[in-house]
Amino acid sequence: MGFKEIVSEDNQDVFLNPDEFGAYHDICGRKLRIIIDDNEMVEREKRKRTGQEYRQGIYNKQVLFYVLGRDFGPLPAVGRSLKLDGRDFVITDAINEGGIYSISMEAVRA
Repeated sequence: MGFKEIVSEDNQDVFLNPDEFGAYHDICGRKLRIIIDDNEMVEREKRKRTGQEYRQGIYNKQVLFYVLGRDFGPLPAVGRSLKLDGRDFVITDAINEGGIYSISMEAVRA
């Protein structure tokens, strides 16, 4: 077995394993194993927000999660809407990280 196959197995059997790091969540009506990473979202926002401020009265909920690409399907486009656990979000970033998608989203409420 080559390195890519080993990484692919680890992605499924270790990182996204519900007994280790992963948890099942509803994504657009499908139960998928994902990892929600609040710490990484905070770090990415710190780098991205230099000098930006949100208007008063606007509440942003930001979420970053990891999911197996083969379970999710095609990498989603930025700007596409996505429903996570019954809540609507807009995708702000989506990256294929070696078979695991890193998807950043936000929900805005006035």
